[in-house]
Amino acid sequence: MNKQVIKDYEINRDTIALLPAYHSDYYTIVLERDQEYYVKQTPMQLIKEACLEGGADYAGRRKAVIHKLGVQSKVPIPVNPLDQIFAFPTHSPKLHECSWIFYHHIRSIRVNAHEPSQTIISFKNYKELPLSISYPSLEKQMHRTAYCIVRFSKHPENKPPQLGA
Repeated sequence: MNKQVIKDYEINRDTIALLPAYHSDYYTIVLERDQEYYVKQTPMQLIKEACLEGGADYAGRRKAVIHKLGVQSKVPIPVNPLDQIFAFPTHSPKLHECSWIFYHHIRSIRVNAHEPSQTIISFKNYKELPLSISYPSLEKQMHRTAYCIVRFSKHPENKPPQLGA
């Protein structure tokens, strides 16, 4: 398969996940509903840029979530709350292996039966993504993000969707 490497990418409502790439030509694999992109920016650069596009800088959004949720590590980020774009890191964002998952695309999660230290995320478009993160840790990230959505959404109808909906 011929990979098209692009210089810039703008996170949008179709963005499902940002995966760190171990490649010399690109730093992020972007999963969208129907596409895959190979981007020369790091996942953190993409998140920070998207936060600015959404009206505030990453540090400010992170600080607000810490204030409202009281969590200090692996803080979920309201990337663009007006567009209902919320993401959470799978590891410390300082680590290269950190992926960013976009909450509203998740259908369900389950333990990988063949590799118990992995959790498989099933997305609403039926793609599956195995990640090296424990089920309880991923579940905790999802709960934190759901709470973040409730706290940072302006309207009652913007509650987090039920998984599988």
